[in-house]
Amino acid sequence: MVDQPDLWPIDVPVEQRGGPYFSELMAADRLLQERLCAANAPDEVTAKAARLLAEAADLLAPYDGGPLGAIVGTRLDLPGRGHPFLPEFVIDEWSDTRVRGRVTFGRIFDSGGGAGHGGALPVLFVEILGRLANSNRTNARTAYMHTDFRSSTPIGRELSFEAHLQSIDGRKRLVTGRLTDADVLVGEAEGLFVEPRRP
Repeated sequence: MVDQPDLWPIDVPVEQRGGPYFSELMAADRLLQERLCAANAPDEVTAKAARLLAEAADLLAPYDGGPLGAIVGTRLDLPGRGHPFLPEFVIDEWSDTRVRGRVTFGRIFDSGGGAGHGGALPVLFVEILGRLANSNRTNARTAYMHTDFRSSTPIGRELSFEAHLQSIDGRKRLVTGRLTDADVLVGEAEGLFVEPRRP
């Protein structure tokens, strides 16, 4: 696992959070999303799948960890840090000023015809740029995120991203990022993150 700041107050090593089967649970959830987004199933299959998913939801219901105790999103060793909302990104390099990695947008992000949904890139960029802005620093919040779409976002193919901390001016942190498909620029982003005023 690439060393990166752990922003969650859970007193368990990252790779042990959720126990030995959490990574399997996240993999099964991502597979379900892929199959669901590709499905055109008969009524009886859809009905059975709905029942099974409701049963799974009921199984997990008694174990709500609350806002600070949930494991989802804290597993920095898993793609998308183990969060089903985030694309499957993997960090290859992390420092206080630069992040580099890879991402694959699955079928859940397909807007039709194999092109990524327009909201997919901002989700990735605000995740990566925001965490870089807060890397070993006091937490800052997103003031704005500007995304430029340069070409269609391919689905099911590994893409590369990088982000750079451009400047710190008092409470303000400016971060930029790029997403590429080999030599093709897919998108660029600029985000301003501001540390809240202290009382």
